[in-house]
Formats: sequence, structure tokens, C-alpha cells
Amino acid sequence: MERLLLTGNDLTFDQLHEVVFERREAALAPAARERVQASRAVVERLLASGATAYGINTGFGELSTVRIPPDQVRQLQLNLVRSHACGVGAPLSEEETRAMMLLRANALAKGLSGVRPVVIETLCALLARGVHPVIP
Repeated sequence: MERLLLTGNDLTFDQLHEVVFERREAALAPAARERVQASRAVVERLLASGATAYGINTGFGELSTVRIPPDQVRQLQLNLVRSHACGVGAPLSEEETRAMMLLRANALAKGLSGVRPVVIETLCALLARGVHPVIP
């Protein structure tokens, strides 16, 4: 089966099904990669300029007026991922996890979030390997 190229704009339910249940491989489309890189460049320029950018070098929500020092920006992002990774209840099934990973990769492929292309590439690589996080 041909590898699915994610553009962020045209993922179909049938394609989602193929990746989740038939193990079709997915990858970032070249045009989407350019958009993602351009979006990331905006983030890099903001950081280099010292400008304030919500959630990049500020806190979130009520802490949005709190400026994060440059040497703590990486930790801020790590803490954000950790806070969103917390949950309650039973873990999702492998299929549910695969679907969510593909949907996130596809949404990021739009090139509007400022992530690095490696984030999308990593999600696609995990899908290709069939890796499913195990929660004890």
C-alpha cells in the first residue's frame, strides 16, 4: 500500500482507517513540510527578537502575563506536554491511540502551530512501528 502523505487538509476517513487498522504508513507531504518549517521560523524569529508570544515565552491562561525567562522556555514547553499527558480512566486502545496520533500529525501538518517537522515525523514513525505506550 502506498504511503499516505499528510497535508493537513484532505485526510479522509478511509485513509484514517487504513493507517489505524491496515498499518498504512504515513509521512509529511513535501508542501506541508515547507509550511511547517515556515511556521517554525516565525517562532524562532519571535524568540530571537525578544518579543512576547503567548504560550511560547509566557505562562498560560491566568498566567499569560507572566513572562518566562529565555533559559526556562524549554522547560515551559515540557511542562505543557506533561500537563496535557495527565488523565484519568482506562488507557485508550491501540487503535484509538493510533487514530489520535494520526489526527494530531495531520493537524500539525497544516503548518499553523510552530512545531518542528520532527514532531510530525516522530508521530509517523511511531505509527509505522506500531508503538503503543503501555501504562501499568
